[in-house]
Amino acid sequence: MNLSAETMEGLFDALPDVVFFVKDPQARYTHVNLTLVRRLGLKRRDQVIGHSVESLFPPALGRSFAEQDQHVLAGVRIDNQLEVHVFPNRAPGWCLTRKLPVEQRGRIVGLIGISRDLGLPDMRHPVYARLQRANEHLQQHYGEKVRVQNLADLSGMSVAQLERHFRRVFQLTPQQVLARYRIEAAMQLLREPGSVADIGMSCGFTDQSAFARQFKATVGMTPRDYRQLLLTSPPHAVSRGQAEAG
Repeated sequence: MNLSAETMEGLFDALPDVVFFVKDPQARYTHVNLTLVRRLGLKRRDQVIGHSVESLFPPALGRSFAEQDQHVLAGVRIDNQLEVHVFPNRAPGWCLTRKLPVEQRGRIVGLIGISRDLGLPDMRHPVYARLQRANEHLQQHYGEKVRVQNLADLSGMSVAQLERHFRRVFQLTPQQVLARYRIEAAMQLLREPGSVADIGMSCGFTDQSAFARQFKATVGMTPRDYRQLLLTSPPHAVSRGQAEAG
């Protein structure tokens, strides 16, 4: 049994922590759930349907989202990509995004995607306390080179066990958790004066290009564009993840 996009749209309306959308070959929205509508600051689905990201988002974000859409429409799958969003008060939130091309008779006719808000760790899991040692190490040393084997040793388990349990407890791999702490630190430092390159180095990135690349992939804009967004008034309502995470 195949569910229609309309049926899935209605199902996802009941999930306030999940954004759902379908787009046509021109990357225009054809179906969206109410979470996406509300996070765009709108009231009705028809205010989104037929529009592209470039007409609904601030310029830097719209361009980034459009680039990602074109990759998916070319056949690239995006699975559980960690992304950050920025609420109107500039507080960051995190989500996992999945986007897939939609095919009919061997031809790509659009794309479908969901973006799920990242939940709290499962503190009731039997190995949570052991994993927390590794998590605390990542929090304290995100600006340094971190070896997964060291994290495994801190937790008293193998690398394979560490990665499997991290996914279960934190919903992320150790590498994704490290990336999260680095990006969060960078977002905070970008609120203050200072060299973008120096900020990247202090957050554990090897050079400015690596910092800019990772920041844009996660936040949806370059560090400089993000700093500029912080200076805009009034603030934009959405960013990567809050609406569709790219």
